[in-house]
Amino acid sequence: MLSLRKLITHSISYLYFMNSEGTPNTYIKGRGAQLNPANRFAVEAYAIEHPEAIDDWEKNKTETSYYQENGKTILNKITSPDIPLSYSLNPYQGCEHGCVYCYARNSHEYWGFSAGLDFESKIVIKKRAPELLREMFSSKKWQCVPISLSGNTDCYQPIERKLGITRKLLEVCLEYRNPVGIITKNALVLRDADILQELYKHNLVSVYTSITSMDEDLRRKLEPRTSKYEDRIKIIEQLSKLGIHCGVMNAPIIPGLNDTHMFEVLRRASLAGAQSAGYTMVRLNGAIGPIFKDWLSLTFPDRAQKVWNMIADTHGGNVNDSRFETRMKGEGNLAEMIEQQFKLYCRQFHLNENTFTYNTDEFIRLKPGQLRLF
Repeated sequence: MLSLRKLITHSISYLYFMNSEGTPNTYIKGRGAQLNPANRFAVEAYAIEHPEAIDDWEKNKTETSYYQENGKTILNKITSPDIPLSYSLNPYQGCEHGCVYCYARNSHEYWGFSAGLDFESKIVIKKRAPELLREMFSSKKWQCVPISLSGNTDCYQPIERKLGITRKLLEVCLEYRNPVGIITKNALVLRDADILQELYKHNLVSVYTSITSMDEDLRRKLEPRTSKYEDRIKIIEQLSKLGIHCGVMNAPIIPGLNDTHMFEVLRRASLAGAQSAGYTMVRLNGAIGPIFKDWLSLTFPDRAQKVWNMIADTHGGNVNDSRFETRMKGEGNLAEMIEQQFKLYCRQFHLNENTFTYNTDEFIRLKPGQLRLF
């Protein structure tokens, strides 16, 4: 495993794999992004000037590699007025799930990587996360509020099976009785059902799973390394049977691709035991725009322009939107129709009828090394 500091010190540029028509040479199976645009912060970058002269370009070498980060803090304070959370915690940066639309891709550039293939093949891990969280909870400055796993990248992405950092974080939350919310696309969360059940006995946890559609062919193209949709339904089903509060995020809604799938997603989630539901409209800020457009033209060439225009129609003529309050739900006739559709289905399937409230009264501030008596 390479040191992140060493990697950044010795890396001066990132690859942009294009052919003479401006599109990738071949479709990379098992990956979302099909190109690796230059990092906006990089001074230099490589590009293919004469693709016909290169016999074996590195584009096909997309094995996942990992880099260790040794930061001094682990919680991210959320100040956005349209996000009802106080802190998020991301044990991993970058995400091997490879969802092509992921808003977190832009943040990977701050680590010195590209938002494209790098985001899903160069994963930064934070092994000290449990230790840092314990230090935070032990501090007199910490006021007990729910934290979110994860606000940026998936805390149950494939490497978690080996490292178990997320499980250790949940153990710390249970130890201190600090509430935690989880959102994931990976059925690996069921591995930690024992801890989740203990947390829920004290009203300290809720679990959301993100389900974009129930069309498995679409998932393989849109979210290539996530758990199957049926397995995500099983997350809700199995955790609900344990009494744990579960919800579903039908996100993101991509007009022309999955906007007509909402009924089936919410219906199946409700039948499985989901009590809450939410959705967001896709938005393609920063580097995500060209990455998504390239993927769209390769994957759905027959309707690429239509989908692109429909996305723009929900954001005032742009595919990107950073305005608080409107960025998540969009605006215009199409966005309003989707919102009304969501409300109708929630009423039909008895979702969002009850509000889950986290318990912040049982928090116990332990000193480092101190054990709980009971």
